[in-house]
Amino acid sequence: MKRKITIIGTGHVGLVTGACFAEMGHKVVCVDRDKEKIKNLKKGIIPIYEPHLKELVSKNIKKKRLNFTSSIKEGIKESKIIFICVGTPARIDGNADLSSIEAVTREIAQLSTSDKIIVEKSTVPVKTEEYVKKTLDLYKKNKKIKFFVVSNPEFLREGSSIKDFLEPDRIVIGVEDEKAKEIMLDIYSSIKAPKIVTDLKSAELIKHVSNTFLALKISFINLIAQICEKTGADIKEVALGMGLDKRIGKSFLEAGIGYGGSCLPKDIKAFIRILKDLGIEAALLESIEDINKKQREFFFQKIKDSLWNVSGKTIGILGLAFKPNTDDIREAPSITIINKLLKEGAKIKAYDPVAIDRAKKVFGKKIKFAKNLYEVARNADALVILTEWDEFKNMDLRKIKKLLKLPKIIDGRNIFDPKKMAQLGFNYSCLGRKQYNENI
Repeated sequence: MKRKITIIGTGHVGLVTGACFAEMGHKVVCVDRDKEKIKNLKKGIIPIYEPHLKELVSKNIKKKRLNFTSSIKEGIKESKIIFICVGTPARIDGNADLSSIEAVTREIAQLSTSDKIIVEKSTVPVKTEEYVKKTLDLYKKNKKIKFFVVSNPEFLREGSSIKDFLEPDRIVIGVEDEKAKEIMLDIYSSIKAPKIVTDLKSAELIKHVSNTFLALKISFINLIAQICEKTGADIKEVALGMGLDKRIGKSFLEAGIGYGGSCLPKDIKAFIRILKDLGIEAALLESIEDINKKQREFFFQKIKDSLWNVSGKTIGILGLAFKPNTDDIREAPSITIINKLLKEGAKIKAYDPVAIDRAKKVFGKKIKFAKNLYEVARNADALVILTEWDEFKNMDLRKIKKLLKLPKIIDGRNIFDPKKMAQLGFNYSCLGRKQYNENI
């Protein structure tokens, strides 16, 4: 059965959720207070880069299955099912800022004139559902109205969110009411994936636990990469030997310069606070954070060691986004590394296929931005790879060698084979792999 669904919040999660539900045939209205943003969305202008999202939004606007409004009252009136997809950024103390969740919940309570299913889609700490229910009961004007709270966490990876939504590993639904359970299962009935129906607190916790474990794998393999460098082992071989064990799995075992983005850093901080508030030792989670920060310092030192001195030298940076196929630079390792290089007196030229506009807001005129990767390499003292875009994996290395002052590449994503790079005449430095050349 096709449903009427309201999405409150048109950030990455809200916009992808709304577009995908519309693609599934539901009639969706997305709400956001930003009137200019809504005006643009109605025209099919997307504020973020996410592969295939623009096409999906435009298609479903034309089919009249997707609409946008800045009126939360209109959105609440339109649907019985309301998904809350507002931001929950980290506060200074590490806790998730739930002020937007509270504000939206309060408005839903005050403006609703009939029973509603309220779905937590935003990432929230365990037990948030208790506060949502209390707020709904406290602020509802008509005491006869019933609200049914559901937890339906998202597992969307930036750069592959459409596929993650429509072809997920699993769908988690935390629910207490049988009718709400039926409706939620019906909404997702066209998606063939395991559907885990559980209690509200378990559903809320599944999201944080999942992200924390992924961050643990990233920090762990980066720690092992450091061991490989000290001992002469090869991290690619070690990761392969680990990953073929089905109990471990191959995913998230690629050594690099650490995780970034809007999810993992925020969620780890919030989960640490949750454990501390519950009186549970959080040392393991604090180590995940610590290793991630130190990996950036480790790679920065590798750049310095390769160049001897960076002051006055021109360093070409390939990649600004925290991962490929997104323009998101929030908590990106590139910001930390570039700022360290600037502090040491380096001159920076940078290129990213989609994240330059966002990077300009961070760096301004402190660095130069190039139109392509070859412009970055021209007359640079070294090329530093910070994001593993396919464009960089497929670059013309012979051309790059001619453009550089010295054939020096420092690779934070291990996208090339060290032996082949040495054969091409490069002084190539990467993470946790055998080196076939001496630093110049």
